[in-house]
Amino acid sequence: MGAQVIAIVNQKGGAGKTTTAINLSAVLAESRARVLLIDADPQHTASDWSAMREKAPPFVLIALPQPILHRDIPKLAADYDFVVIDGPPRNYEVTRSAIAAADLVIIPVQPSGADFWASRETVKLVQEAHAFKDTQKSVFVVTRKKGQTALGRDIREALTTFDLPLLRTDIPDRIAYAEAITNGKTIIESQPRGPGAKDFRALLAEIQELAA
Repeated sequence: MGAQVIAIVNQKGGAGKTTTAINLSAVLAESRARVLLIDADPQHTASDWSAMREKAPPFVLIALPQPILHRDIPKLAADYDFVVIDGPPRNYEVTRSAIAAADLVIIPVQPSGADFWASRETVKLVQEAHAFKDTQKSVFVVTRKKGQTALGRDIREALTTFDLPLLRTDIPDRIAYAEAITNGKTIIESQPRGPGAKDFRALLAEIQELAA
C-alpha cells in the first residue's frame, strides 16, 4: 500500500493551514509513521519554520510550490507512509495540483463570514477533482476557534450547507500554537502533554477513522 497523501488547502490566507500541516505531520511522526511534509506555499512559511530549528524536524520537509506537484508526488512518496501538503493561498494552479494529488483534502476554516464565503472557491476546486478521482475524501475542520462562542457554533452550522463533511475535532485559537511555531517547534515538542497536543492527536484519530 502506498503513502496516504493529505492536502491542507484553502484559497484564503490566515486559515491555519501551515499550523495544521506542521502539527499534523508531527503527530503522525509521533505515531512512528514516516512522514513527508511538502511546503507548496510560494511564501515558504513551513520552510522558514524549519530553518529556525536547532535540529531537524521529526519529519522530512521539502519546498515544492509547483503546479505539476501531482505528477511528482508518486515518486516522492515512495519512502513514506504519509505525505502532507501545506497548500498556498490565492494560487489556483498549485492548489488544484495539491488537491489532484491527495487521497484526503482537509479544508481549514476560521469562524468568520469572510472565511466561509472564501471557502466556496476551495470547495469548487475540490468538487472538480472529485469528478476525476471519486475515491478522494474531503472534509472541513474549524480552526482558530475562540472558545464556546456564537461564531464558532455559527461556522459549523454554515458549513453544513456544503456537500462536504465537517470533522468533530476543532482546532482552537491557542497562543501555544503561535509560540511553538515562532520558536521553530511543533506543539508536540513544545507542550507534549498540553491541550494543543491533545487537539492534534484527536484530529489524527478522526483522520484514521476516515481512512478505515
